[in-house]
This record gives sequence, structure tokens and C-alpha cells, in this order.
Amino acid sequence: IETEVQRRKQLIHQSVERKAIISKCYKRKHPEVYILQDSFLAPDFLEIVRYCTSPDAHLHGLLHSIESFSDKRIYRLPVFTEEFCQAFVDELENFEQSDMPKGRPNTMNNYGVLLNELGMDETFITPLREKYLQPITALLYPDLGGACLDSHKAFVVKYSLHEDLDLSSHYDNAEVTLNVSLGKDFTEGNLYFGDFSQDPTPVPKYIEIEHVGAQGLLHRGGQIHGALPIASGERWNLIIWMRSSAIRNQLCPMCNKKPELVEAEGFGDGFTETLEDDAPETVNLCSLW
Repeated sequence: IETEVQRRKQLIHQSVERKAIISKCYKRKHPEVYILQDSFLAPDFLEIVRYCTSPDAHLHGLLHSIESFSDKRIYRLPVFTEEFCQAFVDELENFEQSDMPKGRPNTMNNYGVLLNELGMDETFITPLREKYLQPITALLYPDLGGACLDSHKAFVVKYSLHEDLDLSSHYDNAEVTLNVSLGKDFTEGNLYFGDFSQDPTPVPKYIEIEHVGAQGLLHRGGQIHGALPIASGERWNLIIWMRSSAIRNQLCPMCNKKPELVEAEGFGDGFTETLEDDAPETVNLCSLW
């Protein structure tokens, strides 16, 4: 266990080193996709955001504009245009085929890209979370800090016949997760959802949900879920783990204990701590993870 703890503590430093090399040496194929623009977003998504930012917005009104599944608080909504998805996947493939250093998205996905290392956090993911997603999550998940999601971890995962085919049951290190299907052409590979991590039943009840291109699924990070094997083709998914320090500062969602923090660069795991003498707020990660 100690060896694994030390390995995870090194991940931040290794990621910083990779990001510096990529920033200096990588030649972008589609530089325009690195800066979020309204034209990348589906018109219906923009309309949903406009509703959620209106003075009379409420949950029931929002639910008329998005799909909901069972009682598990899982929702599907349009996010990007197909044109953006195609350009984005083309850029990701260009990076994948380059000789740049690459970090694994997490311990379960062996193929994909950490978007902060690619340089997309400040100009794409952060404004997407703050300006567009947070008004939606504030209505859908007020109990999980949906109105104050102040950090994230964003990555893209890839499934193909000769690489990762599926993803086993797990829950995310997040309060709220957005999972967007970017393409390409694939068959099968539905997502499945079970119980909430802190409220298991003796016999879990799973539901399957199809992934629709350019559309996203919003769900609670603690919802147990996985991906069934694809039967053909190749699939890319954008995953954004959104975190609320106000929630996780009280209890680490992974170890269910009061967080013991160590300093980290960037967002870390989304924990925060105010130092003595009113020093500026710093971001940390749970020392157990």
C-alpha cells in the first residue's frame, strides 16, 4: 500500500513535466479547438444554459429540456456540434500519433489523453464548467455542491477492438461527472449504472443507457457505473470529473474519511485549505489517494 501511495504522490510532478514538454514541442493540428467558442456548442445546449441562468429557472422546467433515466438522477443532453467533435477527435489522434509523452487518464483507462497536459484546462474546460455546466448542475445536484463546482479533472478515453474494450464497475472521484460521446463509429458499448456508492442494495439494479454522439450524460460521481464492450469500431469519450471543495473538504469521497492534505500543483484532487494568517487559498489532494 505504501508503494502505491508514493506512486500516486509522484503523479502530479510527472504530469507537470509532461505538460511542459508538450507545450514546448507539440505542433497542434487544429489550434482553434483549444479555445472554447459558442459555435462548438449545440444550439439546444445553449438554450438549456440560457434557461438555467434566467431568474425564474427551476428544476422541473429544466427537466422538460433534458432526458432523465429512472430515479438515479442520470440525465442526457446535447453538448457539442458534430463538426466540433470531428475536429477534436482529429486533434486527439494527431497527438496520439506524435512522440510526445503521454499520461494515463486514470488507473482503469490505458488509452486516452489528460487534457490539462494538452493545455486545454484554462482556455476550454474551466470556462465550460464555470459558464455553461454549473448553471445546469446547480439545479440538478444542489446537494452535491452543484452550484459551487470549483475544480475538475478532464480527460479523454479511447475504446477500440485491439486496446481497451470496456470499463469495469467503478465510481468517480467527483461530485458530478459529465461523459460526452465524441465518436467515432462504433457499435454496442452501452453504459450501465447501478447503485450509489454509499447506499448499496443487496441485489444491485443496473440500467443500460446508449451513448449518443455529441451528447453527454450527467450523473453523480458516486454512482456505480461502467462501460460494456464495444463490438466494432472506435469510441472516444470526453470525461469531466467536477468537484466541489465545500463538499469534499468535509469527507473524502474515495476513502470516506476527513481529508489529510498534502500540497499539490493545479487543482490536485479538488480539496482546499485556508492557511494561517489569512494566506491565499491553496489546492491540495488527499494524502491517501
